Amino acid sequence: MEEVLRFLKEEINREERYVVVGVSGGADSMVLLDILYHFFQNSSVQLVCAHVHHNLRKESDEEQKFVEQYCQTKEILFETIKLQYEGKFTEKIGRDKRYQFFEDTLQKYHSHSLFLAHHGDDLIETILMKIGRGSTLRGASGISLISYRENYVIYRPLLFLDKQAIYTYANEKQIPYVEDYSNQDEHYTRNRYRLQVLPFLKKEQPNIHRKYLEYNNQLQELLRYVEKDIEMSYNKIVVDKKLNWQEWLEIDPFLQKEVLRRFLATIYEEKLDAITAKHVELLISFLTNAKQNSVMDLPYFRWKKGPTYLEVMRGFNPLDYEFLLESVVNLPNQHTIEVLKESEETSNYVTYLSSAEITLPLMVRNVRKGDKMSVKNMQGHKKIGDIFTDEKISMEERICWPVVVDKKGTILWLPGLKKTQFDRKKDGIYDIILKYY
Repeated sequence: MEEVLRFLKEEINREERYVVVGVSGGADSMVLLDILYHFFQNSSVQLVCAHVHHNLRKESDEEQKFVEQYCQTKEILFETIKLQYEGKFTEKIGRDKRYQFFEDTLQKYHSHSLFLAHHGDDLIETILMKIGRGSTLRGASGISLISYRENYVIYRPLLFLDKQAIYTYANEKQIPYVEDYSNQDEHYTRNRYRLQVLPFLKKEQPNIHRKYLEYNNQLQELLRYVEKDIEMSYNKIVVDKKLNWQEWLEIDPFLQKEVLRRFLATIYEEKLDAITAKHVELLISFLTNAKQNSVMDLPYFRWKKGPTYLEVMRGFNPLDYEFLLESVVNLPNQHTIEVLKESEETSNYVTYLSSAEITLPLMVRNVRKGDKMSVKNMQGHKKIGDIFTDEKISMEERICWPVVVDKKGTILWLPGLKKTQFDRKKDGIYDIILKYY
């Protein structure tokens, strides 16, 4: 706890009129709220508790009341929001909505300081999960003690503590909190790391979270140093959203990737999630090997390699696409097609194919005028437009609905709607499994 207080004394701006604290009601956030309450008690700083009602569990109503009543007893300002979801909930959607609420609350109180209750165990889980997903070096770094955003700063002082230390502090100080029992549900990836991997690591090294914090700090220092070289190369090579590929070829391969990633981020902006590491590798190969005036399709954009510059082709319809399907393809309609190793599903969202009956490689493209397919268990071919009509697919959805084809252009699957005669039974002979979600 000494490190937490030292961090607050050294890093926190006491001239702020208000500071915002994200509080769920769990032990972590309630301990953080208590620490900050006492830290700012004799100052002019006013705490603002920001509570998000995720509207996913029946206990959420009681948790909101619990946090609000606690704030009333301590005379802490209380702000809350009950989230609504238009479609299927995902962790990313929940996170985006949560941070938007935090930013709205900061703006309301003209505050530039947001405190969040991530702790040392969260840091370990985050780093291991990112490495497990095959993240980049930058992506493999975990949660920062201090994160600088455009209009505010995020502080995470509990990174010095592990979960057990937080429970111990809460019990010693008699700080009330609620338990979220969904944290025991091993359906979620993070919970599996928390329940299966962390106990082993802590058995080997009780203070393992300190080692991960030290690693994370060193990695971020290294990245800040490297960022200077990336910035210098980027400013030299990218001009007016065009990349000088001739100069790009002259720099170190590491810098090539970093400059390219930053360049793509400026083009794709909020659509950047559509670009995977595989897309970056394909683009590197394109820049290195393709002839001048060649074109290449990536999600949403068609790229042209001119005599000097790589740039987006103007006038290209971003809903026309054709992607190589090797492992995972993120589609313009916000869905994904992935190659699986195994599956038990038999719905139209999964198809089983035999490479002996088709011509590789597989491609994913949008539906084109006149497309026909051999629907499984039906004679002859049927127009995909007629299938759309039968399935009541809107015109907006039809424009970029995917089809999977082989090298010859034969349609093998209309994901989510119809399988073709090439689909094999789950207990049959096949070596390719595709899933659409």
